[in-house]
Amino acid sequence: MNSLVTKCLFLIVMALIIRSLLLPNSISVRVFEYGEFIPGNNVRRKFLEVPQIVWGLNNQKIAFARACLTARMLNRSLLMPSLSASLFYKEIDQLQPISFDKVFNFERFNSLCDGFVSVSRYSDVGNRSNLIEVQKGSGRRWTLERDLDQLKEFSKRDYDAYETIRVVGKNPFLWHDHWPVSDYAKVFECLVLVDEILKEANEVVSKIREFGSEITHDSLQQTPYVAIHMRIEKDWMIHCKKLEQRSNVSNICSSKEEITTRVANIPTLKPPTTLYLAVANELLEDNSILNGWKEGMHPIDKKRLGLTDLYKKHPYLIQAAIDYEVCLRANVFVGNSYSTFSSLLVLERTQKTLKTNMSHPCGNNVRWPSYAYNIEGESNAPQLWITNLSDSTLQAISYGSSSVSC
Repeated sequence: MNSLVTKCLFLIVMALIIRSLLLPNSISVRVFEYGEFIPGNNVRRKFLEVPQIVWGLNNQKIAFARACLTARMLNRSLLMPSLSASLFYKEIDQLQPISFDKVFNFERFNSLCDGFVSVSRYSDVGNRSNLIEVQKGSGRRWTLERDLDQLKEFSKRDYDAYETIRVVGKNPFLWHDHWPVSDYAKVFECLVLVDEILKEANEVVSKIREFGSEITHDSLQQTPYVAIHMRIEKDWMIHCKKLEQRSNVSNICSSKEEITTRVANIPTLKPPTTLYLAVANELLEDNSILNGWKEGMHPIDKKRLGLTDLYKKHPYLIQAAIDYEVCLRANVFVGNSYSTFSSLLVLERTQKTLKTNMSHPCGNNVRWPSYAYNIEGESNAPQLWITNLSDSTLQAISYGSSSVSC
């Protein structure tokens, strides 16, 4: 009997060892079926790898979100992508790659987006060689429908055998869009800057409020301020004029004079008012942006605040991230509806407004109001602006529009 029991125990132990060696590691995740999540257990973790993400800060955020939503559709986790610290996107050797977790908080992202999308580290991959490279379609013949068909093909069992799908080709920002604005908004909400960048943004906001306290002779720390994303740099003026010609519209470009006039007509702004001008000073052809504002309006920029060195020590991407956070916290924001930077800011500010249970988000007394200075509103003021979160695609936000909901 002792011999029989020993043999049985031995066989059981050997079976457990063989099972652990042959079967891949498993974790509890949610299985994605097109359009919804359903609970599931013991599903092997699979991954999606995408090309390096490039261009401006907010184009990179859109590209990242699009890659996340693609991974979600394939029931995979997105391998932590490489962002681009510089604005060079044609010269591959000048892209200055920067890891995602050097800009955004990796742990916070996965915590806030738990059950919706996830990002994984390359160290999570069990078998680096168990991958397949696929070319995402491109060109005029590559339609939205064909792209969706390809993604559905990637979801089939033939590809499920591979631990990693590596997409090669164009940048995710240029991939076709299959998801509503609300899905993108969920991803953007999970993007929290790392503590080091938040600390720099806190310093800028503190300087702005200190300046406001001096002109109002009020010692309150929460002195309100207006942030204006002034898109009048030479690179933007070239781009917007070409865009106006192609689109046959005339309200994309705005001169400094038009911006100063319309901002002065915002009915809720009472002097003295602090105006923070978010602008790339090194790309300006006109250095007089602090001049010409209505009496009682006090414009400031990085230079006047003595923060030039704080910004210069960082690459472009980090500088833009700091300014984005500063504009997001402003009591009032004014931007250009054809700018991706402005558009994503308004999306986040719209979410903040709606969370206050405002029944009329387009009223003059809403919290976190935003305006588009390139569109004329009442009394030659900039047009009130909110994001339509029920839009079926991110088209208007990705490429700009004069449709601002209000």
